[in-house]
Amino acid sequence: MTSGFRSFVIFAEMRTGSNLLEATLNRIRKVTCFGEAFNPYMMGWPDKDELQGISREEREADPMPLLHKLLDKPGHLSGFRYFHDHDPRVLDAILDDRGCAKVVLTRNPLDSYVSTRLAWQTNQWKLNETESPIPARITYDGPEFRQMLADVEQFQLRVMQRLQGTGQSAFWLGYEDLRDAGVMTGLLHWLGRTDLERVQPARDQVPQNPRELAEKVENFDEMQADLARLDPFEMRRIPNFEPRRGPAVPSFEASEAGAGLLHMPVPGGPTEMVQGWLRSLGRASGDFTQTSLRQWKRRHPGHRSFSVLRHPLHRAWDAFLHLLAVAGPDLRQLMREVYRVNLPADDMLTQMQDDLAATLFAEFLDFMRRNLNGQTTLPVHPHWASQSEVIAGFARFALPDMLIREDRLIEEMGFLCAGAGIDEMRSDGLAAESWPDFLSDPHLVAASKAAYLRDHIAFGFPDRP
Repeated sequence: MTSGFRSFVIFAEMRTGSNLLEATLNRIRKVTCFGEAFNPYMMGWPDKDELQGISREEREADPMPLLHKLLDKPGHLSGFRYFHDHDPRVLDAILDDRGCAKVVLTRNPLDSYVSTRLAWQTNQWKLNETESPIPARITYDGPEFRQMLADVEQFQLRVMQRLQGTGQSAFWLGYEDLRDAGVMTGLLHWLGRTDLERVQPARDQVPQNPRELAEKVENFDEMQADLARLDPFEMRRIPNFEPRRGPAVPSFEASEAGAGLLHMPVPGGPTEMVQGWLRSLGRASGDFTQTSLRQWKRRHPGHRSFSVLRHPLHRAWDAFLHLLAVAGPDLRQLMREVYRVNLPADDMLTQMQDDLAATLFAEFLDFMRRNLNGQTTLPVHPHWASQSEVIAGFARFALPDMLIREDRLIEEMGFLCAGAGIDEMRSDGLAAESWPDFLSDPHLVAASKAAYLRDHIAFGFPDRP
């Protein structure tokens, strides 16, 4: 039984041992690794401007012919090395190609960083047993290392998620595996070369800097102190099980005033008030599709777009009122029977006293926390979805120019209108809404923050409005 692979890609980074892995593969008949074929600065290897009959200029104009030429060699297993900063135009095609085996090579990121800095400093990128390493030490740069770490982690996560989503697997290798004949044999067998009894690692390269880090880093103590600030297990990360939202373009509304003003409403905010004010500025239009909105944007150079953020506690209360007065009776019955929100009968909802309303609102906040954390079967309603997730949905089409806080609506709207060429901003209709006094109860404040912690952190909301 064979794997069915006809090509391969090695996802790696600088100084992870990819040169050694390539050398091992290239020693095997009918297996070829074409270096860093899509490195923007070279064609496969340093000082080369042509690869397989395709020039660097031709690759720059369109990388796909080179990709097809490298990966489509009948009777031959061919591939290349691909790093996070290589030509992004070919990545989707590589990931979607099930006939292309994915090999992921990793190394301790700090070792990779130090090794890379040493190589830049000495210009010594490979070492064989007859050569002597150039002695050198580097100065650790904390922000530079953290940026490198973030870039690599983001790329590896993208690769992993894409493989998971398409039902593919990868062969994972660590730096220390590259000199293990058993692992190299397993790799080639996985690639389909089961005719090979044993694969010996290449021996024409030796480790360049087999010294401990303290000998390679000038400011070693400073580096240790900086690394202690990292959170490798993401213990401070807020889990997010809320489903992604779409851009909701049909809900957008535009005014012809000035150069054009586009409202991208967040459900559960002061939408009716803001859209009423928008219509008072001049002719308004809505019910957009993505195509018609792009056309509107083209016709209105200099336009501005905005969304209004509401304090999470007030937004949660608005969602509760929506449940009581607008949502269907089936949803309210579901709240009573399944989600422990003990609403009175529908014909009694308008007669609730404040103490009962506060109790029911607390129960609703507990439901919302569970709902936003993926602990209920009920989908997240747009009216109470996290504002950070709603804005992220907008970003899948276009980001608003400004995020305006409801409590600074008139002041910040004036700044926005000036940018859109609206000389005199009318504030008629932009009045602050009133809220029940019992919303200041510490238990409700705490419950609201527990439900909307991501929004509190993302937008800097205080605990109380």
